[in-house]
Amino acid sequence: MIEFDDATVQADEPALRTILHPLQLALTERRISVIGANGSGKSTLLKLINGLVLPSAGRVRVDGLDTGRRGSAVRARVGFMFTDPLSQLIMPTGREDIELSLRRRHRQPAERRAAAEEVLGRFNLGHLADQSVYDLSGGERQLLGLATVLACDPSVLVADEPTTLLDLRNEDRVRQLFRQLDQQVIFTTHSLDFALDADRTLVVDAGRIVYDGAPSDAVAAYRELSLSSSAADGRQ
Repeated sequence: MIEFDDATVQADEPALRTILHPLQLALTERRISVIGANGSGKSTLLKLINGLVLPSAGRVRVDGLDTGRRGSAVRARVGFMFTDPLSQLIMPTGREDIELSLRRRHRQPAERRAAAEEVLGRFNLGHLADQSVYDLSGGERQLLGLATVLACDPSVLVADEPTTLLDLRNEDRVRQLFRQLDQQVIFTTHSLDFALDADRTLVVDAGRIVYDGAPSDAVAAYRELSLSSSAADGRQ
């Protein structure tokens, strides 16, 4: 259970502004997509879930754990996947990145290496394990980034636009993998087809959730919102 209890996010530079207005949500579905225009607040919403951003007011809880007070325990449950995998692939090779993810779970180097091999095999990435991450394609980096997040078996995966930088083939690979995961998955996307893979979809606009419901209905609402905004801009 992920609960938002009047969670609000404000920034005070260069002037006080509200990024997310008070949110009252309970997220229980296995797959939840979040859609909205750039700057709408959807990425901030995701970052609230694992404490990368803390609410200015209200609170967020994961399995009853407050993200502000129990941040480490929350992050052990919630893995976060960034849009650009190079934001989280910090070691020279994929094998080293996965071993880094496993350093607290497996203290002994030999155990850590064996566990990393298992993760690489699970994601069919063994042939890429010792290549420089800079020599990999965008799709390979994204799959490797996902493997590093899932290496410690979090119960929730939060993914911020995980297919934005990918071509059609690799987008399909990531979508298929997401469908197979045991974790609860919450993701933002600009791909409305990808959004339809969810059980529930949130539409975010100007820091507010303006629609919350079935993916097909939410996508239709978002299309209508976007078209009406474009028409209004054209009249100005």
